[in-house]
Parts: sequence; C-alpha cells; structure tokens
Amino acid sequence: MCELYSGTELALFELKSRSVRLDGVVTSIRLEAVFWKVIEDIASDADLSVAEFLTRIYKEVITKRGEIGNFTSLLRVACTTYLNNGKRIVL
Repeated sequence: MCELYSGTELALFELKSRSVRLDGVVTSIRLEAVFWKVIEDIASDADLSVAEFLTRIYKEVITKRGEIGNFTSLLRVACTTYLNNGKRIVL
C-alpha cells in the first residue's frame, strides 16, 4: 500500500508560489503543485478564474469567521474536500 504514496511523482510535491490578488491586495500563495491543479479544476468547474475562486473563498471565510488563520491550509482542506466529494483529478 505504501508504494501508492511513496511512488507518487516528485513533481506533485514541488512547492509553487503564485502571486494573486485577493480582495484587491496582491499576495503570494505557496502550495504543492498537485493542489494548484486541483484549484484550477475547482475554478474551471465553477466557470471562474483561479484568482476569482481564491477571492471568493477568501471572502466567504472572512464573512463567516471574521478572519483566516492559515489560508494555505484552508485551500488544502478545500481541495481534499472537493476530491472526497467524488471529483478526481487528472494530471
């Protein structure tokens, strides 16, 4: 079973930074490549650009909680939730 995980392509683990505008503020988000691919798929499914999707999720959390503790962790959880709800990613 561990081969399933240990044999995963190294490129999927590569950290990638992207500069994005969230609610009018330019910031940098650093995530593993596989999460960027999932975010692209989520945005595409919603007919949004990646920046639009990130801004929407950012604003939704601010509205519900008043603050975001760790946005990259939130994005990772959003990605896994998306995948656990039956969506599968094709790289």
